[in-house]
Amino acid sequence: MRSVRARPVRGVLAVLACLVLAGGCANVPEESQAEVVSGERLGQPQPDIPEPDANLDALTAVRDFVTASARPINEHAAARVYLGPELRQSWEPGSTMTIIENRFNTRYVAEEEGPTAPTETSANEKVVVVSGTQIGKLGHDSAFLAARDSFRQEITVRKQGNGPWRIVDLPSTLVVTERDFAENYFRVPLYFFAPDTDALVPDLRYVVAKPQSKLPGRVTDLLLEGPSDSLTGAVHNPLGDEAALDGAVSGQANGALLVPLTGVTGKSDEEKKRIAAQFVRSLQTVTSSRIRLLSDRTPLVPGQLDWRPSDLASYESSASPSPDLQGLVTLNGAVRSLEDGSPVRGPAGTGAYHAESGAQSLGGNQLAIVERLGEKARLRIGYLGEVAPPVDVEGKTLTRPTWWPNTDTNDTSGEVWTVVDGTRISRVVRDPSGGWVPQPVNAAELNALGPISGLRLSRDGTRAAVIAGGNLVVAAVVRSNGSVTLRSPRVLQAGTVENVVDVDWATQDMLVAATSSESTMVVRVPVDGLQMDKFNGSNLTAPVRAITAAPSRPIVVGDASDELWTASGDIGEVWRPHDRPQGTGARPFYPG
Repeated sequence: MRSVRARPVRGVLAVLACLVLAGGCANVPEESQAEVVSGERLGQPQPDIPEPDANLDALTAVRDFVTASARPINEHAAARVYLGPELRQSWEPGSTMTIIENRFNTRYVAEEEGPTAPTETSANEKVVVVSGTQIGKLGHDSAFLAARDSFRQEITVRKQGNGPWRIVDLPSTLVVTERDFAENYFRVPLYFFAPDTDALVPDLRYVVAKPQSKLPGRVTDLLLEGPSDSLTGAVHNPLGDEAALDGAVSGQANGALLVPLTGVTGKSDEEKKRIAAQFVRSLQTVTSSRIRLLSDRTPLVPGQLDWRPSDLASYESSASPSPDLQGLVTLNGAVRSLEDGSPVRGPAGTGAYHAESGAQSLGGNQLAIVERLGEKARLRIGYLGEVAPPVDVEGKTLTRPTWWPNTDTNDTSGEVWTVVDGTRISRVVRDPSGGWVPQPVNAAELNALGPISGLRLSRDGTRAAVIAGGNLVVAAVVRSNGSVTLRSPRVLQAGTVENVVDVDWATQDMLVAATSSESTMVVRVPVDGLQMDKFNGSNLTAPVRAITAAPSRPIVVGDASDELWTASGDIGEVWRPHDRPQGTGARPFYPG
């Protein structure tokens, strides 16, 4: 058993209360404790859930049911009142949820729709079709999966004698609108670890927002179940498979939040500290309390009973460039400082390599360059300020390089990625002699989405942001027995964010992308693709051609005017000129 607390699968279905979360629980809505409804009482009226208006027509009853379906507390009591007596007792919503756009249609089924349309037995029974546009699903793991498609569902309603219309037959899949999802569910990043570094990796999930007192328990349950399907194999989970609760997650008289664990006694002290980091960071968005972590009724980490975020090691530092590294830019074939325009030391700064694009390692001391030689592009890799020898990667086109995170104590990385001719991802690995050897990446799922014109590894190394067929795509980076696979690629904001020309990681769970569209020149999209924010386009000249971003750094873009522009990340902010450098074909890049 994973936990001593039984939890119905549908109780984990999560919905978004806010899309950008601050530390603590200031954004969590307050509400008194909700009554728990036992299975024996399903179908019984709840005192705070009135029966629907008896005069509702069948179409309105179905629309109101869709709205109420987003409120899962008390076994979906708010939606259950729209069901007929028999279905009210037996209805069991499925473990997934379909999320549709706010505008959707309801109509009566037509005879010409064929044999799938149930026969209307009398004027007192009708089949209602709910149709609209699906934006995605909430999976059994409480993670959002972007999947834009048309949506259609049939629901049978029957008039109850001379009384109201009630639903008597419907599919098990819950359907809710974006707006109702946002009002009833709360986004929480759960934290796991990058497999080769000490970087904490956020895994976005959605938990039922009310009552507030239940949020820490819901987050704990999800953390114990492990990473979401989209990150399975890409992250390390120190909790392992045996961890479980040894009692209830509960508030203590001294203000601490008690999390009693079992099944982790045999872990090393270092792994126990990582477990503490997982719980403290995952719970900090739903509580401001100290976290009291026990393992079989003794402190999880000997010598420390209660934990706050300030007690943790700086796990994020390995996934973020040093503040001293201000970024670089390729300009007129040379590599220059993004801060003051001065050329870097060595041949790269003189323009000897005819640099088309570049990438600086996260530690700052290595440089990868795509060199343009007429109709051919070639990759060079070396140390910053020194000669960068060519490696055995050539093609008509090479995407801007991207570095694997540093994995040794010398702040050096042993791996660079680029895409050759839009189809082949080349993973160039440093061998023991110091040379660089191309290795393949299994990208079969990704290649099916179209030509690849951009790829950026996340700075923790667990995900890749990809431009495939002009769309924005995210995939998990899974390493196993020396091979690397890009698994479970997901198109984000399909049909909305199109003609993407460049992308970068603003944070570990947030992307910024530049497109060739005048209406959406620069956008911000979370890693699960649930929403899209459009930046103010003032001062920019379409099309935007390049973009770079990093944690706690301004976003820098290059546009059709061959100028660089910067913004702090505020969606409504007007872009300001980047003083220097300026010139033809400028492509800025932060380390990573």
